[in-house]
Amino acid sequence: MQPIIIIGAGGFGREVYALLEDINRTAPTWNVLGFADDRSEALDSFEHYPSLLCPVEQLPVADCRHYVCAVGDPTARRAIVKRLADRGLVWPTLIHPTAAVGPGSALGVGSILCRNSVVTVDATLGNYVHLNLAATVGHDAKVGDFCTLSCQVDICGAAVVGNGVFLGSHASVLPRAKIGDGARVGAGSVVLRTVREGATVFGVPALRTRTSGGDS
Repeated sequence: MQPIIIIGAGGFGREVYALLEDINRTAPTWNVLGFADDRSEALDSFEHYPSLLCPVEQLPVADCRHYVCAVGDPTARRAIVKRLADRGLVWPTLIHPTAAVGPGSALGVGSILCRNSVVTVDATLGNYVHLNLAATVGHDAKVGDFCTLSCQVDICGAAVVGNGVFLGSHASVLPRAKIGDGARVGAGSVVLRTVREGATVFGVPALRTRTSGGDS
C-alpha cells in the first residue's frame, strides 16, 4: 500500500481518514502514516486516529510521496498547497467507494469526493476541490480550483462555479447560474443568477449580505 499523509487534523481531516479506511476496505490502497497540522494539540481529544506527525512546514516526510489537503476553507487550502508547491508532493484524487463519476466528466488533482457524492456527465472539476457528503455536480457544470461543496450541495446542469468558492450545506445553484471567484454561499441558499466575485450571499433566493464586498 502507498504511504499517505493527511494535511489538516480538524473535523474534515478526520473524515478524510475515515474515507481512506473505506477505500482500503474495498481495495487496499493507502497506508495512512498520520496527520500534519500546525496545531500541536489538534488530536489531543481523540485516541483512535494515527499520530500528528509534524507541522505543515516540515513536509515532506521521508519515504512519503502522497499527500491530501483536508483543510475545508478554500483560502487556507490554497495557501497550504502554494507553500508546498516546490517540494515534489503528489496529490492524488480520492473517491469514496460510494461516490459516482459519470462518463465524460473530468476531475483535477488533489480533489476529494466523499461518501455518496455524485458528478454526473460531462462535468468538470478543477484541482483541490472538496465534495462533502452527498454533494452533487450536474451535467456540463464547471467547478473551479479550490472549491468546497459542503454536505448535500447541489450544483445543477451547466452552472459555473469559479475558483475558491465556498458553498454551505444544502446550498443549491440552479441551471446555468454563475458564481464568481472567491464567493461564499450560505447554507440552505438557492443561487438563481450571477454571484459576483468575492460576494457573500445567503437566502432563498441568495442575496448579498451587508458585509459582502460585491453584489449578487
